[in-house]
Amino acid sequence: MTGRSSTLIYRLLSLAALIAAWEIAGQLADSRLLPPLSTVVQVIAAESAAGRMLSETAITLARVLASFTLAMVIGAALGLLLGRSPRLDGLLDSWVLLLLNLPALVVIVLAYVWFGQIEAAAIGAVAINKIPTVVVMVREGARALDAELEDMAASFRLSRWRTLRHVILPQLYPYLMGAARSGLALVWKIVLVVELLGRPNGVGFQISIAFQHFDVAMILAYALTFIIVVQVVEFGLLRPLDRRLHRWRQ
Repeated sequence: MTGRSSTLIYRLLSLAALIAAWEIAGQLADSRLLPPLSTVVQVIAAESAAGRMLSETAITLARVLASFTLAMVIGAALGLLLGRSPRLDGLLDSWVLLLLNLPALVVIVLAYVWFGQIEAAAIGAVAINKIPTVVVMVREGARALDAELEDMAASFRLSRWRTLRHVILPQLYPYLMGAARSGLALVWKIVLVVELLGRPNGVGFQISIAFQHFDVAMILAYALTFIIVVQVVEFGLLRPLDRRLHRWRQ
């Protein structure tokens, strides 16, 4: 048995143990406050049959994708600039530090107060909460770039675009992938808060409705469904992309 196969088996066994513990605890508690997994699955099936689960999850996923893309593009560009320009880094470092320590809830509330409860304000608030983290991670990668490789690219008279693509970006891939993974985990959680506070649809909105009715099974149903979606993105997209981008190192 290979190391990868044994790791997969251990993960499946751990997941099976968690599922069994949840189901047993729920059955023993026999309470609406701690529904067993089987009850949650029934709610998922009912919401899916009604069409709400797919539509609400798709709306939230679209917001996650929009805010995640915005944060990664802006954060990566700023991080690269700050890492390669000490003067610019000194000028904007305090701004980055301020945004890093600004609570996400404050940003969301201010965005809604200033711009109204509109889609652009929701997506922008989520992106602003993620951009500083991307900036910091990419800035560290930009500071660690190999100057000799850039000198070599200059000696071969590579254009700026080819130098960026073939020399700089391959060295930044680990930092970009780290920012993407942590960003995805952070962004979808903030999106749920944004929806709970000021959007008329999405998973966060459905959770807020369930909260008003103390419907724990419904809360867990929507939360579990979206967790599964995010895991599919992680294992089906980010990890294969990570392996592909690191192929050159082999």
